[in-house]
Amino acid sequence: MQKNVRNLLVAFACLLGLGGMATFAVVRQAHKPVENIVVTIANDLNTFFISERGVTALLTAGGKDPVLGTVPEGPRLRQLESRLRAHPFVRDAQVYRDLAGNLHADVRQNRPIARLVHADDRLDSYLDASGKRLPLSPLYTARVATVSRAGGGALPPSFFQDSVGRGYLDFLRYVDEHPFWRAQVAEVFVEPGGKLSFTQQVGDQRVEFGSPSDIAGKFAKLIVFYRQIPSVLGWDTYHRVNVEYQNQIICE
Repeated sequence: MQKNVRNLLVAFACLLGLGGMATFAVVRQAHKPVENIVVTIANDLNTFFISERGVTALLTAGGKDPVLGTVPEGPRLRQLESRLRAHPFVRDAQVYRDLAGNLHADVRQNRPIARLVHADDRLDSYLDASGKRLPLSPLYTARVATVSRAGGGALPPSFFQDSVGRGYLDFLRYVDEHPFWRAQVAEVFVEPGGKLSFTQQVGDQRVEFGSPSDIAGKFAKLIVFYRQIPSVLGWDTYHRVNVEYQNQIICE
């Protein structure tokens, strides 16, 4: 009986010792200065608006606020995350340290769904799925539909933000969310009366879409046109296709 008790005490003491050593190691590693910056950029959408070098530059404020050799903890890590998230092409970011002395920056990119065109192309900008404008990037040019007023002229900055403009944003989101239309819709025009029209990558037709309502239904009618007309008469038979009206497709 005494032997069993002694063995239990020895085992308990060993466990305490191991626990203490583990705690000491964790505390020591937690205060280990950063030796490397490991940047991971999620790129499931094949966009390249921000680079690993760019992320490192953001973390260090262009080298003015070094990270290597420091021991960033809670508030400092959140500050670094905020610095990354302030970049227009960063949708989300997580910054954390591991026990090996690495500072990890995991970044998800923002992605444009359209390009807003101005008479002066230096004033062009992108539009993301939330209706926020994004600057052009020297690193990468997105292959997205262009958007402008018919006859020229720029859309106001707040165009896609109010209750009326949200319908136009829904139209662009629908195009972006469907690979076929994302590849087919080339130039989108907002007519003076607010109606939409667009040109296509394949085919010489100008599609008159009407108001940004019943979006799925109108694109379904356009699919009917694609399946029935070009295969029989050719893609360039008609130059105007109107899907604005219910249960009608008007071709000229």
